[in-house]
Amino acid sequence: MEILDKKSEVILSFFTGLDEMLDSISEILKNRTPHLNGEKFMTGKDVCRMLHVSPRTLQEWRKQGKIPFLRLKGKILNAESEILKWLKDKHLQPFE
Repeated sequence: MEILDKKSEVILSFFTGLDEMLDSISEILKNRTPHLNGEKFMTGKDVCRMLHVSPRTLQEWRKQGKIPFLRLKGKILNAESEILKWLKDKHLQPFE
């Protein structure tokens, strides 16, 4: 029976696999979008990416009441359905 230590090929392979799995989970969590009652919410960064606008432009649109948003405990979120409806009303398409 072979004694395994931290330099054994099997152990090194096991921990390499765990590191890759952790990296994958971290990437998934980084790109996660919060849901509430089936509604998908987007961050300002997501909306900027979708509309191809700068954060400053998005901030101005919010300030002027041009684009719908929610403020929950200081965090600004945009309901995806509201953004898509806003685009449709303006006869625009998301850029994605």
